[in-house]
Amino acid sequence: MEITRHNFKQVIDQVSEAVDEASFLCIDGEFTGLNNGPALHGFDTPQERYDKLRKGSLDFLFVQFGLCAFKYETEESRFVARPFNFYIFPRPLNRNAPDCRFLCQASSLHFLASQGMDFNKVFRDGIPYLSPVDEQQMRDTLDQKHATQQLNSPPFTSGSSNTSDSGRTIQVPAEHKDFIQQTLTRIQSFIDSEEETLQLEPCNAYLRKLIYSTVKNKFSSSVYLETKVGEQNQHYFIEASKANEELLKKRGKEKRQQELDELDDAVGMSKIIRMICQSGKLVIGHNMLLDVLHLLHKFSYPLPQEIDEFKSLVNCLFPRLLDTKLMASMHPFKELVSNTTLGDLEATLGKEPFKVPVIVFPEDFPGYKTAQEHQAGYDAYMTGRCFIIMANYLGTFKSQSKPVLPGSALLEPFVNKLYLMRVQDIPYVNLAGQDLKPNRDHVFHVTFPKEWKSNDLYQLFRPFGPIYIAWIDDKSAFVALTKKDQSDLAYKMLCEGVSYRVRRYGDHKEPHTSHGRKRPLSFPETIPPRNGEGKRLKVTSSDVGRRVSPVTQRCITTILEEAEDKPPTEAGEEEEEEHGDEDGDEMKEEILEEKTNESTQAQLFEEPEAW
Repeated sequence: MEITRHNFKQVIDQVSEAVDEASFLCIDGEFTGLNNGPALHGFDTPQERYDKLRKGSLDFLFVQFGLCAFKYETEESRFVARPFNFYIFPRPLNRNAPDCRFLCQASSLHFLASQGMDFNKVFRDGIPYLSPVDEQQMRDTLDQKHATQQLNSPPFTSGSSNTSDSGRTIQVPAEHKDFIQQTLTRIQSFIDSEEETLQLEPCNAYLRKLIYSTVKNKFSSSVYLETKVGEQNQHYFIEASKANEELLKKRGKEKRQQELDELDDAVGMSKIIRMICQSGKLVIGHNMLLDVLHLLHKFSYPLPQEIDEFKSLVNCLFPRLLDTKLMASMHPFKELVSNTTLGDLEATLGKEPFKVPVIVFPEDFPGYKTAQEHQAGYDAYMTGRCFIIMANYLGTFKSQSKPVLPGSALLEPFVNKLYLMRVQDIPYVNLAGQDLKPNRDHVFHVTFPKEWKSNDLYQLFRPFGPIYIAWIDDKSAFVALTKKDQSDLAYKMLCEGVSYRVRRYGDHKEPHTSHGRKRPLSFPETIPPRNGEGKRLKVTSSDVGRRVSPVTQRCITTILEEAEDKPPTEAGEEEEEEHGDEDGDEMKEEILEEKTNESTQAQLFEEPEAW
């Protein structure tokens, strides 16, 4: 079901009913961009990744929100899905309301447009929203305004006037006296006539302010003025109507109620998010860390700086979360799923050994006859479909024929863990406790001249086996050895480089405490290759037959001479991809070296700490 600001009021009760009856809820979001900060790399800690996303991702706009409520019907042994697709745009309520500034990323907009996103519908018909902080500030402003109006009774209100000035007379500048006098004459003639209303000529905000002030002083409670908007919001004009004190009080009360109703409408999409939070239901997403960050930042409260405080906030608002991308990346699914992107995952789960469940749509929901990938409502539905299939597969380990529903102990190992994209050895953010702290003694922080490329790093570490490169910028990177037992030898051979610097991961993160000393830099960071031109030269050593930078050639030759008993290896070299989003990423990287108990499949889910 597609929802815009035009039908939001009509369907909100239907959404509430679907949420209340649901066995679990699935969500998805679409944004105008993904990252505007430092590059994400394979050795971010959870705190570092959180900082990067908090600082570099939240200025993008949340343009579409998908919600799919799944209800299990026991008698029919089937699931009923109710998908909702919300278009969102933070339209300001008035000039005192927050006027959102946001970023756009060209690649993201192009991608969404290619998938059929209607941006006219987003900007024209999107549902507005206010965070609790913004909403409270606007309510306080309205309360103050209404209190001022009561002090200046009888009320003399306007949709655009500043009520703080309603109690004092504004001096009319000489250049506007003729205009104001003509306006007063027209209003006097209107009062003497039998007409019920008078529409004044459109004018700017300053002239309207002068009209309100002078008319109030001259005619007191005989006339009621109201600012209205012309056709297509192109101009503002004042409409005058005859009144008495009793009618003015009534109009003032109606005006205040109208302003409160408009504020309630401006809260908009935040009502849906609060509805989900208050339900306490299991909320499921696919690669949902960024979705959760945006939901909290835009519809709830500002994100704290520390990840532990972020976890507390998430646990307060969303007590139970589950990420299907993480679920598909862990045992027992990682052996069966080659690609965890949502579309490929759904295709894989449609084949043996998995069983496709019965999922139906109510009569008032059109359903999906064809795939509509990257429409938020459809992706939320697909996420729920994947979850049901994987959950039921877990039930086969217990010889359980009935569907595995939220609350089952089989699902607990996956609950409150959010997938960390492209992190080599920390697969998830643990919302329920401390994050994993893997040993990274085999990881080195390397700084080098700007001219260096991936091949230079491959050649530098070639004697020690395959490596994984996680680029930080064009002058530094993390390099991890596949053969971890070579880390001490590698550091011994490479720590005294001439134009590069190799440091252990621990020394780089805590230079004053690790290994008892801090080694000073042995070279300027901007030192160029010694041939002065930055050209690549042919390496003469018979052991290294590739083109590398001269500085690398000298280092490799020395290393090969001192480590002849460690023959170089070329196989298995890997490099981290620098681009790709959550849905288009096709990397098949190992998430974690998991320890599994192969003796009894059922025991696997009783001892998740052994994974």
